[in-house]
Amino acid sequence: MPWPVWPDVGPLTHVASLDCGSLPREALDIPLPAAGRLLFFYFDGRYQLDHDDPWLDMAEPDQPEGAQVVFIPDGVAVRERSAPPGLRPYPRVDLAGVPMMTGPQREHILLDQVSVPGGLSLAEAVDGLSVNGYAGTDVFCEVVYQVDEGRWPNHQVGGFSDPWQGAAESEIAGLVLDGVPWGDPRFAEEAARWVLLAQFDSDGEMLWGDAGALYWLIRRDDLAAGRFDRARFTMQCG
Repeated sequence: MPWPVWPDVGPLTHVASLDCGSLPREALDIPLPAAGRLLFFYFDGRYQLDHDDPWLDMAEPDQPEGAQVVFIPDGVAVRERSAPPGLRPYPRVDLAGVPMMTGPQREHILLDQVSVPGGLSLAEAVDGLSVNGYAGTDVFCEVVYQVDEGRWPNHQVGGFSDPWQGAAESEIAGLVLDGVPWGDPRFAEEAARWVLLAQFDSDGEMLWGDAGALYWLIRRDDLAAGRFDRARFTMQCG
């Protein structure tokens, strides 16, 4: 197959390859294929030798072409190939997966959909709490931080996204709906359709913005059907 490119911009950088058959399937919360490989590509202009625009504009209608996912089914004959001219590949680093617990961040749409006694949403209940003089939102964020502590760099498959600038699930819904406000019921419905496929942290020579992370998300029905070309992307940094 051709090397993935962003038309009229340049070739994409290979970020990661995921061996689906080696994942601890009993710990996964998303239905990934039992075998095969997922390849993740991103236009990293900073790392390209002759490109002076390192940022991928999330608002552009052709944005999906700047960050792509390719699935290689098990048994397909493949061979290693060199990166295209002008593209400097990242050093290879072999990683192993470790099951871990994740939770929704404060801005995750799920917290607005779950009810607690008294008729409030979980988000409203958190906002109204006060624990030892601290606002409930601060307590919630601290608990999530303690769950996440010690997981850097955080390369992750499935689970809730670990965002720098608000829940990635909500950000993708905003891109797809293009202007539909947060309080509109369509926004919550769309955000609930998206799950994290994978995220890749800044690590070594990989530096996403100001030490941020890359996120690929996909609708649940597209994931179940293996339509990985429909995954959407965002990048966040601190």
